[in-house]
Amino acid sequence: MVDALVTLIVVLACLGALGALAAARVVKQYERGVVFRLGRLRSDIRGPGFTMITPVVDRLQKVNMQIVTMPVPAQEGITRDNVTVRVDAVVYFKVVDPAEALIAVEDYRFAVSQMAQTSLRSIIGKSDLDDLLSNREKLNQGLELMIDSPAVGWGVHIDRVEIKDVSLPETMKRSMARQAEADRERRARVINADAELQASKKLAEAASQMADTPSALQLRLLQTVMAVAAEKNSTLVLPIPVELLRFLERGQQEIQGAAARTDGGAEGGAPAAGPATTPEREAAPAQPARQAMPTLTEREPEPHTVER
Repeated sequence: MVDALVTLIVVLACLGALGALAAARVVKQYERGVVFRLGRLRSDIRGPGFTMITPVVDRLQKVNMQIVTMPVPAQEGITRDNVTVRVDAVVYFKVVDPAEALIAVEDYRFAVSQMAQTSLRSIIGKSDLDDLLSNREKLNQGLELMIDSPAVGWGVHIDRVEIKDVSLPETMKRSMARQAEADRERRARVINADAELQASKKLAEAASQMADTPSALQLRLLQTVMAVAAEKNSTLVLPIPVELLRFLERGQQEIQGAAARTDGGAEGGAPAAGPATTPEREAAPAQPARQAMPTLTEREPEPHTVER
């Protein structure tokens, strides 16, 4: 009788230990436990740490509360300005209500993924190509609102949505490259023209200043010569002042005018003073006059004989 009682106590202890092990649960720090008792949701949400449930009757389901990073597959669509593009994005979301995430939707991850894809296609159709390329912050906010509106009823909060890449057709890339090149060339030409205008104004001011002080031109000439001579070269370029050229031109015009007056006086009968005869010319021997060649009529006929 005692042996049977001891055996019963041992069996009950083993069953109690097994029951305790079956009822013991550990919830991690980033998880929350949702308890279903006979299929009905219990109102108490189990926090992180050690917790107990009723074996066989209760079922504990853990929900991850961390932020989930979900890539959105690339979606192809036509923008408002009729350009075909492929856009992919990434969604950051987390569960804020574990009970709603388990009850309101079958699989909240799959639901968020599908909603993100449809919202991304809708954003592509409503936007222009320039907005997709340059105004992404506004598109990200609009996409976040479109996904977050239905996700609130699922106990999910959309933390952030980012558009990662916009793929364009090759023809569109070449057209945009040509447009950018033409725009850069236009800006370069405008900058060069503006620089030429400013330089011309400064040169005009410098010319007027040098006209008032002619010595400044000589100083500038010497500075230019020094700058050229400072380099290690074998050629020295010396600029000729414009005043020197004008002086030579005036001298040439005076010489031509004197010669014209001299020629006019000789034609009018006035004796023209010829150049003085130098001693070398007087001492030079006179050259004999060249004999003129006789013409054909002046030549004597040569005698000839006729053979019979």
